[in-house]
Amino acid sequence: MKIPALLVGLALSLGALTPATAAEPPIVIKFSHVVAADTPKGKAADFFAKRAAELTGDKVKVEVYHNSALYKDKEELEALQIGAVQMLAPSLAKFGPLGVKDFEAFDLPYIFGDYKALHTVTQGPIGAAILKKLEPKGIVGLAFWDNGFKSFSARFPIKAPADMKGKKFRIQSSKVLEEQMRALGALPQVMAFSEVYQALDTGVVDGTENPPSNMYTQKMYEVQSNMTMTQHGYLGYAVIANKKFWDGLPADVRGQLEQAMKDATELANRIAQEENDKGLAGIRDSGKTTVYVPTDEERLVFKKQLVPVHKTMESRVGKELIQSIYQATGFKPDSL
Repeated sequence: MKIPALLVGLALSLGALTPATAAEPPIVIKFSHVVAADTPKGKAADFFAKRAAELTGDKVKVEVYHNSALYKDKEELEALQIGAVQMLAPSLAKFGPLGVKDFEAFDLPYIFGDYKALHTVTQGPIGAAILKKLEPKGIVGLAFWDNGFKSFSARFPIKAPADMKGKKFRIQSSKVLEEQMRALGALPQVMAFSEVYQALDTGVVDGTENPPSNMYTQKMYEVQSNMTMTQHGYLGYAVIANKKFWDGLPADVRGQLEQAMKDATELANRIAQEENDKGLAGIRDSGKTTVYVPTDEERLVFKKQLVPVHKTMESRVGKELIQSIYQATGFKPDSL
């Protein structure tokens, strides 16, 4: 018996709408962070979202939430662990309080002389081993992203450690950074990044430490009068994912996202210095904050006062880890 053409067409059209052939909804990744969109991290996160869509053929949609829009820096790690977000890029200081103290090696003052020395660690076996230690916490470490080298800024001029004595300086939650401030005679004040502008404006804290790009994009130069280019410490990020979510992705999609992350990491690290140079120029051009560049002698005074923090923190960070960084970078603390 011949089947009428109308019935054939109807059958075909119904078949096209069955779940087996309907377009699958994209995998949504919520990527939360606490800094502005026009920082190195913000730009790299947006690039990762774009690259992920391209490489997966829109099978993945990365939703980036800038500037603490979803969670403040004190809340975001817990949000990741419970699966409320799938990806973060916290500063490296955040992992010590989580119980992975190896990350606090990155907070040690003057341990990295330049980006080349830094990348020997972050892009080599030492960095890979540190990221691996996150897995028992339900976290996958995907990459290190640079922001830059930190300098001190305050509501008063800073030319020597003595200028900081008794003054309140905002820090991230890090035992190393607490010890750093105490070594300078300053009073460490742990505070969420999103609260720093108001704290500086109202005098709750007297100063802080940041790379120029963070200070500029958060407009901290409006509520401080001085910045000293000590470049005493490194501020970077670890891009991380919820392990259960990441491991549950289809293998091909996970591979495509790993490539997108590699591309985004190259961008982040390439533009970090450029964005900090732009931020520093913006701070200077504002006319509201004086930028002071210390002499070699003045910088050496800071260095001699701060490098002993490495020894003080050996029992927390790990003597072997610190020594392995010295060996990888060629840093010789005894030569000061």
